[in-house]
Amino acid sequence: MERKTMTVKEMASYLGVHLDTVYKMARSNEIPHFRLRSKILFSQEVVDTWIEEQSKRS
Repeated sequence: MERKTMTVKEMASYLGVHLDTVYKMARSNEIPHFRLRSKILFSQEVVDTWIEEQSKRS
């Protein structure tokens, strides 16, 4: 199974939010992410799980 890694731009498109929103969420640790040097990256699988958890809380 191939794991999909997404950039900030791809994640903004995936979530349907502005690029700045993703940067702010990552900076405040509101969304799961990891860094590769100065680059912020996201695992689609981890973010999908996070989205499910968020929807259960609402």
